[in-house]
Amino acid sequence: MSNTNSSNSAAVPEAKSALNRFKYEVANELGVPLTDGYNGNLTSKQNGSVGGYMVKKMIEAQERQMSSGGSTPMSNGSTQL
Repeated sequence: MSNTNSSNSAAVPEAKSALNRFKYEVANELGVPLTDGYNGNLTSKQNGSVGGYMVKKMIEAQERQMSSGGSTPMSNGSTQL
């Protein structure tokens, strides 16, 4: 595992393409005109709303999984029940 904490890299590299698709899906839902590549023409509020809503949806999905009795792998290799 990498020792860097870059906010621009996925913790699980295999999830990068899924997160990218999710980002465009969320941007579309919010009406943010996100394009492939540079999006410097968008405001911080627009870009931040996409990231914030992504986090909200991921937390909701994790809470649903946990409440349904699913186990959750933790970063240290153990499993949270």
